[in-house]
Amino acid sequence: MIEWFAQKVLGMPELASSNGAAVDALIVYVHWLMLALFVGWILYFAYAVYRFSAKRQPKADYNGLKSSVPSYVEFLIIGIEAVLLIFLAFPMWARNVQNFPAVADSTVIQVVAQQYAWNARYAGPDGVFGRQDMKFVTADNVFGVDPTDTHGKDDIQVLNEIHVPVNKPVIIYLSSKDVIHSLKLVAMRITQDAIPGLRIPTSFTPTKIGRYQIECAQLCGGGHASMAGGFVVVQSQADFEKWLASKSGAATSFE
Repeated sequence: MIEWFAQKVLGMPELASSNGAAVDALIVYVHWLMLALFVGWILYFAYAVYRFSAKRQPKADYNGLKSSVPSYVEFLIIGIEAVLLIFLAFPMWARNVQNFPAVADSTVIQVVAQQYAWNARYAGPDGVFGRQDMKFVTADNVFGVDPTDTHGKDDIQVLNEIHVPVNKPVIIYLSSKDVIHSLKLVAMRITQDAIPGLRIPTSFTPTKIGRYQIECAQLCGGGHASMAGGFVVVQSQADFEKWLASKSGAATSFE
């Protein structure tokens, strides 16, 4: 019912992650609440027009309404909103934080946003990211990889296209090279700010093979629109490994 309402009534975009179902459910519940409020206020308005019309009240009553029903209704609305927030939104957020996937069981990617592109980095065949330091950051070395660390020699760096295997958790460590950006994956129901100087983790589990657009949800400059030129490509595990192998021989050297 929730999925049908989200897709057919609200016209929400395609859902391609397991974690996004809870997000869609919250959106649907909020819309149901708004619908109930809309109908309720319309009925109240109709009642007020009828009850206090000039025909029924030819002489104005300057003492005003004495009923406490409106106050009860307002408290009821506040209570419903509090229940949604405390028992639905907060637990969903807590589950995402507490059940963060294990690194060993996930596809781990470092992403650095910049004006106006998305840089992605994978550990190479050795499975270990090369050591990083801010002092090594240059125009060609946006991740600040230490050129003397052998673990970084086989690391894989790509631009504007992030590949991940289907049905396997993905952990993205997100940062920014310049200004505040925001990684928005609509199909995955993920939005996370990219802030210079911070490396912020976010995760999702893709469930559908396909090619999904990356958008920037923060106005980041005159070329902001071009940030939508990035994509997440969800593949089978075999196809992902082939893609990774095709890139590992072309690892970038910063010596």
